[in-house]
Amino acid sequence: MEEFYRRKLPHIQPKGTTLFVTFRLAGSLPRTVIDQLQDTYEADGGGYEAGKRYFGRFDAQLHQSTGPHYLRQPALATVVADSLRYRDGRVYRLDAFTVMSNHVHAVFAPLENGIKPDGTPSYYKLSEIMQSLKRHTARACNRLLERQGAFWQAETYDHVVRDTEEWRRVVRYVVENPVKAGLVDDWQVWPYTYCAYL
Repeated sequence: MEEFYRRKLPHIQPKGTTLFVTFRLAGSLPRTVIDQLQDTYEADGGGYEAGKRYFGRFDAQLHQSTGPHYLRQPALATVVADSLRYRDGRVYRLDAFTVMSNHVHAVFAPLENGIKPDGTPSYYKLSEIMQSLKRHTARACNRLLERQGAFWQAETYDHVVRDTEEWRRVVRYVVENPVKAGLVDDWQVWPYTYCAYL
């Protein structure tokens, strides 16, 4: 059985899977850009390959965004990085993350949180993990910024990692994101990147 929920995008969480998740600051992309990306995805026919192209365009738009870039501030980026690490071993196995100026990429596998009546394991739900993470970091970051209001965009992009080859590709993509953005020459010097395996 899979957890399925829908906001603007469908979200599917097969039990025991690894997920590639991207979440971004509120207002980081205009609604018109998101609508255009969604239209292109649908015109591409939807599905896995169209989803990969959608995400590539989505991430490129984030790197060019003129919206807020609060996470350029080291104190705020540290809040987010520490919060991601804090949940490692508690609600998920954390494989990698990168905190960028207006978005975050993470790769993790939700952990078991009990046994269902039928004897099969249950897992922490992605929706609950993200709600907790966003709520905590939004409160802390807004306090540091002396502001109120939405900090994170409600919608989260998530993708089920299908096999080991894709996992390697996704983890490499995550850690190389600061290099791709021209912020550093080597991902290992970016202070807000973590990888458990490289």
